[in-house]
Amino acid sequence: MPPFTIGGINKLAEAEKREIYSRYIPPELLEKFNLGDPTMNRDLLRFRFAEGSSDVEMALYHEVGFPDPLLYAHLADSMNGQIFVLLYILNDPTAPRFDVDKMPDGTPTQFGLRKRNLEAERSAMQAGLAPGQIRRGLRALKSAIQTFENFITYLGHEMYYIEPLYYHNAVNSERYGFSYQKGKKLMNDIHAGFAEGGALRQKLDDSSPFRSPAAADSVRLRSWAIHDGILGEPFTNVTMYKQIGKSANVSTAPGCEW
Repeated sequence: MPPFTIGGINKLAEAEKREIYSRYIPPELLEKFNLGDPTMNRDLLRFRFAEGSSDVEMALYHEVGFPDPLLYAHLADSMNGQIFVLLYILNDPTAPRFDVDKMPDGTPTQFGLRKRNLEAERSAMQAGLAPGQIRRGLRALKSAIQTFENFITYLGHEMYYIEPLYYHNAVNSERYGFSYQKGKKLMNDIHAGFAEGGALRQKLDDSSPFRSPAAADSVRLRSWAIHDGILGEPFTNVTMYKQIGKSANVSTAPGCEW
């Protein structure tokens, strides 16, 4: 039997789709927020999975009417039927919110990739968040990855792919066993650039709040400097993959703390 694809699952009846896609919800989220079986509650568990499409978006909320989901995930098929994770976000709803995803007039920023709410970004950075985060995470990534790998195995796949939006996403993914399909040279070049005597380190001149000299040795602060344009180009063209049950043991930022 060939592996399931997102496009194939999207052809199923809605109840079947909801049951299959809910398999990648980490059980500890359901327990922590006492959500029971979310497949039965269309207000808390929302999908966009139209028949004929090859992607799915899922948003799981801890209470009706809350502005941000606990878990948001956007998955899609690749050209050859592999599973791509386009976006995966875990939010702590009890943590303060920073409006990095919208301008003061409400215009979306695409998490700072299209426009930047600099005041919100500065506040988020000072609060310990990384680029793109609107709230602190749930510190449940290890459990989330294991649950997701169980889901991928259920679909009949042996690996899956991600496209990290930010530098820190890529480094964190390395530390959970991912390797690079493309972009490893860029990552190594970035690390060399922030090393002693490197060109990027020299640009950490406090010319903006996001270019503090402290960023040289911090994955999170490096990511803010890169988000601020220190590379001279956007952080793009990085694709990673994870083989189920295996760790690639790749590190492009050795000795660099969070």
